[in-house]
Amino acid sequence: MPEHILSLSYGKDSLACLGAIEELGWPLDRIVHAEVWATDKIPADLPPMVEFKKKADKIIKERWGIEVEHVRSRRTYQDCFYMICGKSGRQAKSKCAGSIYGWPFQRGPWCNSRLKQHVLEKLPKDAMQYVGIAADEPGRFHVLRGNKTSPLVEAGWTERDCWEWDEKNGLLSPTYTTATRGGCWFCHNQGVGQLRLLRKHYPDLWALMLKWDNDSQVTFKADGHTVHDFDRRFQLEDDGLISPDDSVFRWEMLDAELNYRWF
Repeated sequence: MPEHILSLSYGKDSLACLGAIEELGWPLDRIVHAEVWATDKIPADLPPMVEFKKKADKIIKERWGIEVEHVRSRRTYQDCFYMICGKSGRQAKSKCAGSIYGWPFQRGPWCNSRLKQHVLEKLPKDAMQYVGIAADEPGRFHVLRGNKTSPLVEAGWTERDCWEWDEKNGLLSPTYTTATRGGCWFCHNQGVGQLRLLRKHYPDLWALMLKWDNDSQVTFKADGHTVHDFDRRFQLEDDGLISPDDSVFRWEMLDAELNYRWF
């Protein structure tokens, strides 16, 4: 008999699948979470999320009797960052051929496929995979084919329903209750506000991003801006020379402010 496996991300929808599965009376054999590590010693999650995962695992074990399986790639983000792009095949046409990959390109980044997806692809081919897609997310329904289904869609649970269930059951991630972002702290898709918080609260991690930034031939953001650009911006904010209000900020303000200070 095929296994029924919940692919858990610890986001609100993913965790709420536990409630929907219970309501539907569906079988659940395993719960699997794909971990990502920045380096061999530094996780991709910020400390509040690391602690939340431990708390959630304990609740899940006590209530559903299932030990969450934490699986990971043998490579870290840093390992992939410093891998050399191939000079043959499709990689020969890449901008990075012959040099390190550096920051993932904004479109088709390597990080998700190399560090998460290929790990989950090792699950039994005949297993039924439960994924956290809410009933009010029709733009993601294309994922639900073959052996993938969403208990949330079947139960008619919206994103708001998921939030409320998680909150009621002590499983609402700090992602939704604080300004701390979920996901990898080094992600190139995160917004300026989260980068600002990372620099302020986790200077050691920010220093590592600056080091990576020095070594990458690909800019951190698709618009050409680097981690160092953001570092300059945040320092000028700290000095009170520009406003942290994103609605009025323009990148040209950095050079204008620096020129003003010079003279």
